[in-house]
Amino acid sequence: MPDTANWTGHDGTTDILIIGTGFAGLAAAIRLRQAGFNDMLLVESGNDVGGTWRDNQYPGCACDIPSHLYSLSFEPKSDWSRMYPQQPEIFAYLREVADKHDLRKIIRFNTKMTEAAWDGAENRWHVTTSTGRITARVLISGVGGLHIPSTPKLPGLESFAGTRFHSAEWDKSYDLTGKRVAVIGTGASAIQFVPQIAPKVDKLYLFQRTPAWVVPKPDRAISAREKKLLSLPPYRGAFRTYLFWLHELRVLAFLGNQRALKFASKIAADHLRKSIPDPALRAKVTPNYTIGCKRVMISNDYYPSLTRPNVEVITDRIAEIRPHSIVDAAGVEREIDAIIFGTGFEVTSAYRHTRIIGLGGRNLGQIWDATGMAAYKGVTVSGFPNYFMLLGPHTALGHNSVVIMIEAQVRYIVSALTQMRRRGVPTIDVRPSVQEHFIEQHYQRMAGTVWQDGGCDSWYKDEHGRVSTIWPGSARAYQRSVRSADLQDYRLLTTPAGVTV
Repeated sequence: MPDTANWTGHDGTTDILIIGTGFAGLAAAIRLRQAGFNDMLLVESGNDVGGTWRDNQYPGCACDIPSHLYSLSFEPKSDWSRMYPQQPEIFAYLREVADKHDLRKIIRFNTKMTEAAWDGAENRWHVTTSTGRITARVLISGVGGLHIPSTPKLPGLESFAGTRFHSAEWDKSYDLTGKRVAVIGTGASAIQFVPQIAPKVDKLYLFQRTPAWVVPKPDRAISAREKKLLSLPPYRGAFRTYLFWLHELRVLAFLGNQRALKFASKIAADHLRKSIPDPALRAKVTPNYTIGCKRVMISNDYYPSLTRPNVEVITDRIAEIRPHSIVDAAGVEREIDAIIFGTGFEVTSAYRHTRIIGLGGRNLGQIWDATGMAAYKGVTVSGFPNYFMLLGPHTALGHNSVVIMIEAQVRYIVSALTQMRRRGVPTIDVRPSVQEHFIEQHYQRMAGTVWQDGGCDSWYKDEHGRVSTIWPGSARAYQRSVRSADLQDYRLLTTPAGVTV
């Protein structure tokens, strides 16, 4: 670990400040260095790199994208143990990447950013963190949208006398063996940890609000022979390309192609029918919305785990939590020892946890509260100069690897900063009309997709009912849209007092 004692309590100055050290932050730092930007600092709220893959350590935690696609294209790994990587292996991979590029010496760990304010007189960001203030010309957010656990407000929750925790904050010290456990939520994490804990507990009560569509997971160990082949760059590159296009095809169903929708629905329905023979249980976990409207899950063991005699799926809402029990809306009281929340993360409201203050004192959180999240190409926001986001609004995917999106956005940022350096322009701010046109086109393209019109509520949608998180197209289309930055889309701020248009 780097020695950050010299930073604590003191102001620091850097040209580029990157927030977060998951895939996004590390990729940005590496690519910027390769482009000749060496004056940078990264801040990380945790004690190590890895982001969500450091924090989420619940049983069964794994990725739902194949290993050779869920990795940085410029840092390939030929010896993944499985087709779908599990948390320890992804975490180790990210640590190896950070060490290979000697990034730890420019990372300030255990440092949480709480506010960033643009100083129009200096054309710099003043960033407040838990270990001191930092001044930077460029601010890059690499925190993503899956880092703030979401816990529902339930009547009586604070009175519960047993153990409770969120899947993202798994209590490894608590032994679930022989316990009566309530799992609240059936999202991506619950799909993975429920099969792992079901054989250990005495009773597992699964409180389901909305069932998910689940399809088979084509996971398997990667043989020694395959690893040898994958060590050859041409073969490894071809395999990654194959995986990319295999996943790209899935977007057709999400964009409303009826033939593709019918095919995807049949796969999910057949998987459900084969996995759960009991018609009553099967009815409980059958969604009533179009596949893809919510995140599609992949699992081979989730449905079988629900058929265990010690597992009960409850679809009645929770009416009250008591010190040692949960009462549902039907009046049934169940004694429990522990509550585990599998309720995901704050996504469309995560921005409320950090103050970002731009030109003229405008508050990004207040703007987005009023209008919904909006960013040009998901990367820049008008009125917030030299502020770049990775995995910002409009850039999540429901069909392919988000690492592809991260790399595309990093390339765009490097392109913008390189052009600025060449032209001697220290500061840029996206033109309001350019951002407005992009957002208008975004929602026009969203119409007719399963995310907008699939008949469900999901974390894809914000409180205004708009899908502000997902990119309404293929990953390839997004790559093309951000191939390089066009500075004509931006106001060029050359001096604190002057603006070159």
